[in-house]
Amino acid sequence: MTFNPADLEGVLPAIILAVGALFLLTSEVFLRTVKPAVLGHAGGHPTSPAERAEARLPPGSQGASEVAGIPPDRRYQAWVAAAFAAIGLWVSLAQLRDPAVAIFNGAAASDGFGRVVSAVVCGSLLLSCIVAFGYLEALRATRGEFYALALFSAAGMCLLGQATDLIVVFIALEVMSLAVYSLTAYLRRGKRPAEAAFKYFVLGSFASAIFLYGAALAYGATASTRLSDVAAALRGGGNGLLWAAAALLVVGFAFKVAAVPFHMWVPDVYDGASAPVTGFMAAGVKVAAFATLVRILLSGFGDPVAALGTHGWQRLVVWLAGLTMIVGNLLAIPQRSVKRMLAYSSIAHAGYLLVAVAAMAVEGPRQDAMEGLLFYLAAYGATIIGAFGVVAIIERKLAISGVGDDLSSWAGLSERHPGLSAAMSLFMVSLAGIPPTAGFMAKLTVFRAAVSAQLITLAVLGVLTSVGGLYYYLRVVVYVYMMPTTKPDAVMGGRLVAAGVALVGCALLVVWMGVQPGVFASVAQNAVSAFSR
Repeated sequence: MTFNPADLEGVLPAIILAVGALFLLTSEVFLRTVKPAVLGHAGGHPTSPAERAEARLPPGSQGASEVAGIPPDRRYQAWVAAAFAAIGLWVSLAQLRDPAVAIFNGAAASDGFGRVVSAVVCGSLLLSCIVAFGYLEALRATRGEFYALALFSAAGMCLLGQATDLIVVFIALEVMSLAVYSLTAYLRRGKRPAEAAFKYFVLGSFASAIFLYGAALAYGATASTRLSDVAAALRGGGNGLLWAAAALLVVGFAFKVAAVPFHMWVPDVYDGASAPVTGFMAAGVKVAAFATLVRILLSGFGDPVAALGTHGWQRLVVWLAGLTMIVGNLLAIPQRSVKRMLAYSSIAHAGYLLVAVAAMAVEGPRQDAMEGLLFYLAAYGATIIGAFGVVAIIERKLAISGVGDDLSSWAGLSERHPGLSAAMSLFMVSLAGIPPTAGFMAKLTVFRAAVSAQLITLAVLGVLTSVGGLYYYLRVVVYVYMMPTTKPDAVMGGRLVAAGVALVGCALLVVWMGVQPGVFASVAQNAVSAFSR
């Protein structure tokens, strides 16, 4: 294998994010303890009742040093991470019109599909860093590794969207996963973050093991890990090893996208992690996992016999999509915790995305299904990060006061914080798929592609489960606007500017993609037309 320096341009967004992570880690060496006057309220003496409550927390539980003294000022790290994410986003968008090329001797591809995936990942990271800033500062939990881990995980996500070799897929998958495991356990207060991280690690281990088994079978059948070689072997007739490899590869990523019955501990992971991390996981991990799944199925197993034949993968994906839509929505209905409800909702949305993947098995509507998938991933990313951004504002006060997450904490929120109430209502409406939001247009494009692929039953099931989802989404709106408050104000008054900026950005994206879907649809269309197989 020869190295061509020009290939680095094809993975430039991932390189930028990795450089940003290394910069933040290196900057930790030069941090020194500073005077309280320099830090102000964020790191100095507590001045508000909430800050005095934080100061009484056990040493080390809120990220403060166990040794007496003022910790270094790390507030700059959120903005440095956001800046690198913004640069990665700009580079991804600037490369959209470049021709599709194979890089690293065919181990990866620089094409429109991968660039849109990188743009969505970088945009999700940018919004998540801004949301996390106020959250971590309020809990006095700003430590050096948080934003570096987020950048490393996003770099793995970007590379996953471009990998066309199963070994590269595995390496990128582990880069993403190990960082996300650490982010899940980032808040050391209590047992829930550690439990969530352990469960996520076990789930990820199963996913990696099954994926590697499938990759080993593909190598045994073709003597190669390149998806192009797998496709060539299938055109020659294929064999039982390749059918088994396809099934195991799909199941391996079914764990990552939280498809039923492989969802298991995902709601516990979402519930135990901090809200900004959960929002980033729900958006970024889903984008990267679905992009890789599409790349594997279309570039390696896109032959009509492999997709639609007796042992074709479409049948497996159809069953996964149906089960995921039904179970995800049914389990979300009884949830009293908004965070757990959004976790089960994320499972249901994985089912809708699998509908688009199933439609890609048919050659005719394949392009429409891929466009719908990209549109759905972008719309869902903006919506879910916004929703968890509002949850983060509520959660940080509940964490300090020791109150558990419950719908009653949201009662009467509109009387005290109309802006937050309006934002949360918009995000709930979008997740439910009500026009004129991005969520409605996303579901419309996916179901239309399913109808074109003659998956009528699956499309009807998707519509019916979406109607059922109205109940638990609109229940949050009912509590916010129609239920009298029974608890003290759940929103801490300070450090809301950064989160407010992120929420406004998410809300504008949700409305813009719902009212003017043609702009992003054209981007997705160009990306799909340049898809490198």
